[in-house]
Amino acid sequence: MRSSNFKIRLLIGIAIVAFAFIRKCSQQEENPYTGRVQTINMSSDQEIAIGLQSAPQMAQEYGGLYPNNQYQALVDNVGSKLVNNSIAKQTPYKYEFHLLADPNTINAFALPGGQIFITYALFSKLENEDQLAGVLGHEVGHVLGRHSAERIATSDFWQTVSTGASVGADMGGLVSGIGQQTLLKNGRGDELESDELGVRFMIDAGYRPEEMIGVMRILKAAAGPNRVPEMQSTHPDPENRIEKIKEAIQKYRKASN
Repeated sequence: MRSSNFKIRLLIGIAIVAFAFIRKCSQQEENPYTGRVQTINMSSDQEIAIGLQSAPQMAQEYGGLYPNNQYQALVDNVGSKLVNNSIAKQTPYKYEFHLLADPNTINAFALPGGQIFITYALFSKLENEDQLAGVLGHEVGHVLGRHSAERIATSDFWQTVSTGASVGADMGGLVSGIGQQTLLKNGRGDELESDELGVRFMIDAGYRPEEMIGVMRILKAAAGPNRVPEMQSTHPDPENRIEKIKEAIQKYRKASN
């Protein structure tokens, strides 16, 4: 009797896992702006809604918005210039750029659907408008690349697989952990793709893409000597990113000539 129950649970578990893989295949689509095939389980309207809903809480976590209209206007102007002069304008997303008050955390990030943030700590270290364009262009790349939506779909996939594994055997915690790690941060591939897109946006908008290399130097210096080795980090090493940025500059400079 116990063996029969185990076989039934195993078959149910296999069926759930099989369903997860079939659904994942059915959710694959080509990103019209990057040409990359991704697993996506939400519409652009849903991405926009998630971003708008999450934006106030994210701003609050970084001390709210920076109380300087002149600096915020600069961020808005640079962001708008990048969007309006690139393929980002063709997307359905509602790009909005926010300067956060946090004076200590060097960071910039994008929520799905177009909500983009940069902390004053990072903003204050940038040396010129081109570097600001590099930061914001990179974040626009995350939105256009649909990286958050892709991570959400991947998390949903692993949660379904975890359910199946839990039914068939006690493996759910392990698989669920994989899904949670996948959702937490942009992966190396996402960062490199956003760097390349950022270079493309900068060239299209008339900015000097070489200044993105300066941004990498700033990030490397900010991380200090105790920076996590690349093999242990979800982000590529800044030096490796610089090499890819140089390649992207050559690629898009040739394309624009």
